[in-house]
Amino acid sequence: MISACLLTYSVTIGISFTSHVRRDLDHRVHEDIELAARALVIDDDGNPAWAGGFLGKQIEEEEGGGHWVEVWDPSGQRLLVAGTFDPRIADHPSAHPSGITHSHETASGPIRTMWKTIELGGRRLIIRAAVSEAAARDRIRSLWVEVGLITLIVLVLGGIVGIELAKRLVGPLSRLAANARRITAEQLHERLEVRGGGEEIEQLGAAFNATLARLEESFAQLKRFTADASHEIRTPLTALRSVGEVALQGNKSGAEYREVIGTMLEESDRLARLAEGLLSIARAEAGQTHYEFEDLDLRTLADGVVEQLGVLAEERGQSVVVEGGRVVAAVDRVFLRQALVNLVDNAIKYSQEGASVRVRVARTGGGAEIAVSDDGPGIAPEHHARLFERFYRVDRSRSRELGGSGLGLALVKLAAEVHGGRVDVESNIGEGTTFRLTLPVRHARS
Repeated sequence: MISACLLTYSVTIGISFTSHVRRDLDHRVHEDIELAARALVIDDDGNPAWAGGFLGKQIEEEEGGGHWVEVWDPSGQRLLVAGTFDPRIADHPSAHPSGITHSHETASGPIRTMWKTIELGGRRLIIRAAVSEAAARDRIRSLWVEVGLITLIVLVLGGIVGIELAKRLVGPLSRLAANARRITAEQLHERLEVRGGGEEIEQLGAAFNATLARLEESFAQLKRFTADASHEIRTPLTALRSVGEVALQGNKSGAEYREVIGTMLEESDRLARLAEGLLSIARAEAGQTHYEFEDLDLRTLADGVVEQLGVLAEERGQSVVVEGGRVVAAVDRVFLRQALVNLVDNAIKYSQEGASVRVRVARTGGGAEIAVSDDGPGIAPEHHARLFERFYRVDRSRSRELGGSGLGLALVKLAAEVHGGRVDVESNIGEGTTFRLTLPVRHARS
C-alpha cells in the first residue's frame, strides 16, 4: 500500500514537472511571436524588416538559446529570419493550425513551433517562431531518472524495513500459533505465553486465553452434564428393572402387582419428564422453539399457577398466597407459566408441612418482578452460583426422593433469558428461599 502511494506520488511529480516545462516552452514561443510582431516594420522599398536590428539582438540575448523566428508571405516565400540556430523546417507554417504549438523532429533536433498571421502596411504576413526542445527534454529526462532512482531506493529501504518489521510481528504470531496448535481438548487448562510480543500480540494472546478459559468451562459443564444425564436416566431405568424382576419372583397378590405397576408408572413418568425437559432445553438453545408473545397480566398468570398447585399445598397443610396488583407484559404464556410452576412447585416440595409460600407480583424500575418465597430450610450461599445448572442438586437424595428431575431451575433461567430478563436467588440456611424472576415490561406488537 505504501509502495503504491509512493509510486503514485513519484509519477504525479514527474507528470507535473513535464507539464510545467512544456507550458514554459509554449510561453516562450508565444513571446517570440509577439516580440517579432512588434519589431516588424515596412522599409522604404515596401518590404518587411526588423526595426533597427532589435529582434535579432533580443533573441540572441535570451537565456537558453535555441530561438528562431521567420516571416513568410502567403505565397510561401520566406522573407525574414532571426535567431541563434536554423531549425531547417521544411513545411510551410500553414501546414499546421494557427495559434497552436507543435513539436517537430528536425536535423537540428526537437523543436516547438507556432505561427500567427498579422497585417502590416497593407500586407498580410505570417510569423513563425521555433524554440529548441533539446534542453527541456534533457531536464525532463533527468528528473524522471532522479525520481525513478529515489523511488527505487525508498522502495528497497522500505522493503528492508518492512521485512524486519514483519519478522518482529510474525515471529511472535508464529510462536503463538504453534503454542495454540498444541492445545487439544485434553489440554484446555494450558494457556499461551503472551509476554514479549508487543501490546497487540499480548492483547491477542489474552483474548485467546480468555476463549480457552470459556472452552474449558464449557467442556467441564458438558462432561458434568453427560455424567449427570447418564446417572439421572440410569436411576429410573434401574428402578424399573428391579421392580420388574421382583414382580417376576413368585406369586404376587393383586394388590402387590398394583403396587409394582404404580411404582413402574412413577419411574416412567420421571423418565418422561426428564426427556421432555431435556428436549425443551435443547430446542430452546438451538433456536428451534417458536415463542408466542402476548400482552398478559402477570398477576392473573400467578393466580392460575397457584390454583393449579393448590392441591399439592393442601396435602401438606401449606398455604400459598399471591400478592400484588395488575402488571402487564409481553410474554410467552406457556413458557413463562412452566417456569412459574417450577418455582412454586419447588417451594411447596422443599417447605415443611404447614409452612407458607408467597408469590408476589410487582413493578420494579422499568420492569416487572415475580418473587416466589418459602419458609424452607434455605440454601447455603456456596450453592447459589450453580443452582441453575442442569441436574445440579443441593441435596441429591432428597431431590430424587421428591421426584425432581434436576432441570426445573435450568428451565426457569432459560425462560428468563428468552424474555430478556434474569432470575436471582436469595437464601441462607434456616432462613427460607426467595427466587426473583425479573422481566422487562414490553408490549406485544398489535
